[in-house]
Amino acid sequence: MPFTIRPATPDDAAVIHGFITELAVYEKAGHEVEATEETIRASIFGEGSVTEAVILEHDGRPAGFAVWFYSYSTWQAKNGLYLEDLYVSPDCRGSGAGKLLLRHLARVAVEKGCGRFEWSVLDWNEPAIRVYDAVGAEPQNEWIRYRLTGDKLKAFAGGE
Repeated sequence: MPFTIRPATPDDAAVIHGFITELAVYEKAGHEVEATEETIRASIFGEGSVTEAVILEHDGRPAGFAVWFYSYSTWQAKNGLYLEDLYVSPDCRGSGAGKLLLRHLARVAVEKGCGRFEWSVLDWNEPAIRVYDAVGAEPQNEWIRYRLTGDKLKAFAGGE
């Protein structure tokens, strides 16, 4: 299967939104998607954005995407590349497309002098975990991820 990877542009906001929605449904969280084409355009491509994206194409049509941003490691005193989302359309899964996207991002991380390339995966997503294990990535089981969102974030920020 011939794949290409290209930088995403503001004109890809609808495609990215579609992939985000498909990914959320796959992850059993479709009801949680708040993103719109407009908010994607502003947050990924707008002034001051810290986010980047690529589109995976198969025979010239969108077949997947990846979105990432740069984190920072105080221990390394280097940026890290944090993969927020990677998605490959169901008809292209098992073709090596996901590994191709991961390798592309690994190259970006190396070119940018990053000390780390990290991401999270749901513990039940065995197909993704198999890919990550196959490329030599190591789970970081000693870390527990925490999150504040919505009303809880606002309440805490407000001193409650």
